[in-house]
Amino acid sequence: MCCAACGAAEADHIKLKKCTACYLVRYCSVKCQKEHRPQHKKECKKRAAELRDELLFKQPESTHLGDCPICCLPLPIDHTKSNMMPCCSKAICNGCDRANQMREFEGRSLQERCPFCRTATPKSQEEADRIQMKRVEVNDPEGMRLMGFQRQEKEDYAGAFEYWTKAAALGNADAHFNLSLMYHEGKGVEKDKKKMWHHLEEAAIAGHTFARHNLGFLENKDGRYERAMKHWIIAAKLGFDASLETLKDAFGKGYVSKEDFAAALRAHQAAVDATKSPQREAAELAREELAPYQTWG
Repeated sequence: MCCAACGAAEADHIKLKKCTACYLVRYCSVKCQKEHRPQHKKECKKRAAELRDELLFKQPESTHLGDCPICCLPLPIDHTKSNMMPCCSKAICNGCDRANQMREFEGRSLQERCPFCRTATPKSQEEADRIQMKRVEVNDPEGMRLMGFQRQEKEDYAGAFEYWTKAAALGNADAHFNLSLMYHEGKGVEKDKKKMWHHLEEAAIAGHTFARHNLGFLENKDGRYERAMKHWIIAAKLGFDASLETLKDAFGKGYVSKEDFAAALRAHQAAVDATKSPQREAAELAREELAPYQTWG
């Protein structure tokens, strides 16, 4: 192996470092890298784009939501079917949440507790806010995302941007998605298409189905139909209904092959089935039975 600029071979006193954008060439020094940049720029940019696409279009094993930490089944994409615990920043499926409530009721417990960490449920908003801040103070990305959401509800967009930026830096997919919306709408920040795309892609890579679905529409709008179909296929395979419906329309118009559509259809059903359990179905039934009473007043 030799330096791409000066040709120096790697030795005990010469350590070559790869170009961190394309990984195609190596350099013995920053000086050599800068001198070789004009010759290498075009090839580097092309290979970097190829590597980015390999990462972007890789099918995630699951959505960014992951599994319920109690029953270990994938969390449903529908956020109404799970609850975020502010004490430990764990998303608990409705099935496990209801099972915990039933257990506490049968045991005549006077104090409700988190199904996962067993922390007592806060009795006031002030106590809940203190618990939330503790999660932020320990750099918990989900805690920061939730804090950003609270700031957004108060129309403190600068505060929301600050918390979501920190959460995104720690890998939170929802924070990346929220930042993409801010850069798109220009709330709290100046509109920036490049940064909007970046955060949308980062969210999609992490398994955020809505972000992936939106990327499909953006690619389709710009005339990159093949890339759009890839995005919708990936999202559909993760169980995202809207992407599957879009693929149905695209298949009818001949934009998607029969084989690709059939594979997406099978994977979508498998993803949806994986989130089901008798415990979750019982919780959903109980919620539907209570719904009419919750609208009174």
